[in-house]
Amino acid sequence: MRSKSFEGMVCPIAGVMSAIGDRWGMIVLRDLVLGLHRYDDFRRSSGITHATLSDRLKHLESNDLIERRPYQDHPERWEYFLTRRGRRVASILPVIAQIGDELGMAGSSTSPMAFVHRETGADVHWTFVDKASGAHLDLEDLAVREGPGADELVRWRLAHAKQRQKGSACAGSESTKSGRTSK
Repeated sequence: MRSKSFEGMVCPIAGVMSAIGDRWGMIVLRDLVLGLHRYDDFRRSSGITHATLSDRLKHLESNDLIERRPYQDHPERWEYFLTRRGRRVASILPVIAQIGDELGMAGSSTSPMAFVHRETGADVHWTFVDKASGAHLDLEDLAVREGPGADELVRWRLAHAKQRQKGSACAGSESTKSGRTSK
């Protein structure tokens, strides 16, 4: 069962999550990235129920992340492919996979998948890169600022987070001055 939609929320993360739908939508996208295209292959790969798979395929298609193409007339059968938009959204999957590997969440003691450059075979790793300097950054190096499409709620979130950070920084420095260390 799906929870309340993100409709009306000004947030690109919520927008992408809404287009994907849920965890099963992510698994269908994973299988498409791996090169699976047929309904029966999705079922075998994931163990997803018929009703859930049918619903997720329709949802992904209605959000222009996948398109279906006929491959058989009698009975009518379809293959599914990522759209341009779907390929952009699915580009987050190698990042999630690499984080899962790094944190030991892959379900095995070693990585079950390796993402490599199609032509060279070299391993591919994700990172944040500073556009100006080319420096590789960690999450701690990033800050979020208001963008041109920010609404009142986005502005509140950012201002509230900034106030909280300022408050915890002051509390942390006071704790250090008094001999206590903050966690």
